[in-house]
Amino acid sequence: MKPLYFILSLLLVSTIASPLFAQEDAYIQEYLERMENSKKYLLLVAEMMPEEKYDFKATPESLSFAENLMHIAWAMDWHSQSLMGGRPARNWETDMELQVAEKTKAEMMETIENTFDTTIQFIKDFDVNNLKEELDYFGLTRSKRQILMLLADHITHHRAQMLVSLRLNGLKPPRYVLFQ
Repeated sequence: MKPLYFILSLLLVSTIASPLFAQEDAYIQEYLERMENSKKYLLLVAEMMPEEKYDFKATPESLSFAENLMHIAWAMDWHSQSLMGGRPARNWETDMELQVAEKTKAEMMETIENTFDTTIQFIKDFDVNNLKEELDYFGLTRSKRQILMLLADHITHHRAQMLVSLRLNGLKPPRYVLFQ
């Protein structure tokens, strides 16, 4: 009789757990699609701004167009590789890979594309069972699922600043609706 209870218990647990894991996997698949489209849109935005305007700031206190672009790369790297992946964070003072430094427009675009690709691969390889793990996020407790949402929001926040820069320079941004 015990083997029957064991089999029934196992069947019950797998019946309950399977849809939960499928939901998490669906979330990741939808998130990856969103990141791919975000990458395409951001690269179009970056391409539209003439290189001589990459240092444009909407206000003196604002980040420049280039600084916003590279800040997005830095944020993707930190949220995925360091915060979620456990790798030590880059040192902003000494690590120039994801900073504007002396990069050309082409080099910055290549850097942002590579950082998107690395982040997307990290998320593809991420164990969905760990999405509920909680972390300290600037003094707040957030799950890794929430960290992914915060990353997408952060990308949008800085890309929006870049869109304002395009408009202030007389350029019409690509239609966002095509990249939903």
